[in-house]
Amino acid sequence: METIKNFRINNELGIHARTAAMIVELAKKFNSKIYIKKNDEEVDGRSILSILTLSCPKGSEIQVRIVGDDSQEFMDALTELIEDGFGED
Repeated sequence: METIKNFRINNELGIHARTAAMIVELAKKFNSKIYIKKNDEEVDGRSILSILTLSCPKGSEIQVRIVGDDSQEFMDALTELIEDGFGED
């Protein structure tokens, strides 16, 4: 199963080391694989460094693709994290 969703990063600092780590920690709770894409570059969402290479300041548009048997539950949890501004706002 594959779930795809687009997001706008709205927290003030964008995706930085701590928020990337939050995504990776969330990914550890699920079996599915996560891929994050900005423009034409897609990276493994289980790697902090890979996420940081996308350079996602506030206002960035990203696409998240989650592949696996628990992809919808994973996407729901990630949506909550991102829409909550990673707890920063």
